[in-house]
Amino acid sequence: MRTVRFAALGDSLSEGVGDPVGDGWRGWAALLADGLAESVEFTKLAVSGAQTRDVLERQLPVGLAARPDVVSVVVGVNDTLRCTFDIRAVAARLDEVYAAFTEQGAVLLTACLPDPGTMLGLPGVLARPLARRQRAVNAVVHALSERYGAVHLHAAEGAWTTEPAMWSADRLHPGERGHRQLAARFHALLAERGLATGVAPAAEPEFPVPTKSASLRWLATAGTGWVMRRCTDLLPQLMTLAVDEMRHRARGTSARLDLRAAHAVSVALAALSVQEQGAEAA
Repeated sequence: MRTVRFAALGDSLSEGVGDPVGDGWRGWAALLADGLAESVEFTKLAVSGAQTRDVLERQLPVGLAARPDVVSVVVGVNDTLRCTFDIRAVAARLDEVYAAFTEQGAVLLTACLPDPGTMLGLPGVLARPLARRQRAVNAVVHALSERYGAVHLHAAEGAWTTEPAMWSADRLHPGERGHRQLAARFHALLAERGLATGVAPAAEPEFPVPTKSASLRWLATAGTGWVMRRCTDLLPQLMTLAVDEMRHRARGTSARLDLRAAHAVSVALAALSVQEQGAEAA
């Protein structure tokens, strides 16, 4: 009986935030691991708050050393929540990570994700800039997933994003039911390719849904700290983006912001193609 090695890289989503078990987090990747095969060696490298730079510089070397048969790389939301957001840099880092694992022969799992502004219910003038950034990240992930033959999950939209039962109290991370849906959807995609031979993760939660008071306690303690750490970095720039958004709406030129973002994605992907052609020529 062959043991399947599965490594999960990324941020809090793959760490399992929102799906507490014991003193830690379980999450969709751990649930998926149980259904990949009869014998699975699971390595969780995902860390809350991780950006694409963290995955490239810290998680990738450890992940490659584990020589996984299957590897998930789901990251990018935290990049959109930083004043340093640069879609070209995001694309370059993801390209390097994806290439390294596929060259090693691993099956690559990727996903596009909902934008944080909408999930948090922010006012439109604040939500739209974040949505534009997340669409840019998703566009890059789509393109690179196709380039590297990844098993890609379209999770950026659909009924699950607006169903309260799927989400934890912070509205940014899935609850147990949401994590189970992600695991089941990935399992179905892998099973179609003959890459998952175990039992699919159950859809129904194993544990009771946290009470409203417990959720409020979490938001008032750990949740508040999570938000404040990100606001310290993002808020000044988000205010600038909001002012720019209002200015364009007043002039009726909001479409220019979308065109600018789309152009940035095109430039980022074109730069990768030039680098690839240069490497082949060398």
